Amino acid sequence: MTHGNLPFSAKKKHYKDLRHDIRSGDILLCSGNSIFSTLIQRATDSIWSHVGFVLRLDAINRIMVLESVESIGVRTVPLSNYVYNYNATGQAYPGQLMIARHDDVQEKNIAKLSQSAVDLLGYPYRTEEIIHIAARLSMHALGFPGQAADSEKQRAFICSEYAYTCFKSIGVTVDYNDKGFIAPADFATHPKVKALCYIEEGSHKAQSVIHAVG
Repeated sequence: MTHGNLPFSAKKKHYKDLRHDIRSGDILLCSGNSIFSTLIQRATDSIWSHVGFVLRLDAINRIMVLESVESIGVRTVPLSNYVYNYNATGQAYPGQLMIARHDDVQEKNIAKLSQSAVDLLGYPYRTEEIIHIAARLSMHALGFPGQAADSEKQRAFICSEYAYTCFKSIGVTVDYNDKGFIAPADFATHPKVKALCYIEEGSHKAQSVIHAVG
């Protein structure tokens, strides 16, 4: 499986050391091990199984992840939860975490990005899209062209569709692939998406920082 354009040898940083450098609009790429994660990884031949993006809320000292996740839908959680307490398990996210940045994201557009992201909070996860992706891969193998979903009419999203829709609202594009869907791998392989670094896994001792730093 590939890492896309993002280097396997990219540097690692502890979250507390990286936090200051993270900007609103930065991309969070995840390599997980759930059933859905494995399906997406195999379908796209990429280690990346999940994508979201972050918004800084400096007034409350939090960095929030905006994402769509299976069984929940579109939600927001502190980035620190990924590092120290994923889904309230008391453990770090079970996989690699990468912070990346799209060259076209500009500070002047963050308010619009935030509005678009918040307006979709609570929308469901589009579970059936995983099945559709498998079908599109089969059609592509037979030589039939893919057809991208109409994001303007969607009322449910997989993670990459949600990120795509929000970025599109500010004119930042990550194209659907030629198989007719968009996946975390398409963000990782986009020429304008650059790696910042991997986030090192948090420790039990570090969990106390959750109460001070999000």
